[in-house]
Amino acid sequence: MNAVVFDAIKTLLDEGKTPTVALTKSKLTQPMPMPVIIATVSQYKNNPDSIKNFINNPSNEQVSTANESQLDRIEAKLDRLLALLEKK
Repeated sequence: MNAVVFDAIKTLLDEGKTPTVALTKSKLTQPMPMPVIIATVSQYKNNPDSIKNFINNPSNEQVSTANESQLDRIEAKLDRLLALLEKK
């Protein structure tokens, strides 16, 4: 996912707060599209260890901006579809 959003989530965790989309957005150091924030927070909530893996291995973020934004859009759509399926 996105390093800037993960940094914001890590800041919240260091403060002892539970990451939410709104809190994460308030801690961002640069503007980010809302789908990226939502997808990253969803990823963290689904797998809290993902932030530890990201912090320990940040070199995995060598994806070009175009591919990353496309992947983020796909993940956001997938999250919405999964949420709809869970409601049924």
